[in-house]
Amino acid sequence: MKPLWLVNVIIAWGFPFVNQALAQDGPQPRLPIVELTAGMYIIQAEVAQTHEQHSIGLMHRQLMGVNEGMLFVYQASEIRCYWMRNTLIPLTIAFLDDDGAIINLKNMEPHTERSNCSVKPVRYALEMNQGWFDQRGIKPGFKLRGLPAKPAGFALQ
Repeated sequence: MKPLWLVNVIIAWGFPFVNQALAQDGPQPRLPIVELTAGMYIIQAEVAQTHEQHSIGLMHRQLMGVNEGMLFVYQASEIRCYWMRNTLIPLTIAFLDDDGAIINLKNMEPHTERSNCSVKPVRYALEMNQGWFDQRGIKPGFKLRGLPAKPAGFALQ
């Protein structure tokens, strides 16, 4: 049996982070913006870099501008998977390697818990309105420019 103080610590500290996505009932505040380029196209991408920001993502957003998106930045490359619980707008996610090359693209439908995963380890993922990449002829192998070199808040290793 665990000591009562340990249970209280787990509830007080662990619960909000583990269940943030489930408890979130409104959109997260706008995050800092980075300007990315995809050939001649400019993307204004909000940068999600903390676990909490990753968990909330674009949930509960009613709309997103034509050239706006959300860039998920991680400390290391891994296989990344996303779902669309509590996400109201259809999105396309681009999984990007360290150099900004698109590894694969996935269309994601609102209100689903279906996993949409990268086919290889990636350090970045960019969510845009569904069809944005197709309408511009952007496919796997295409390289985006302007990605942050190192996620802020992560310790140098």
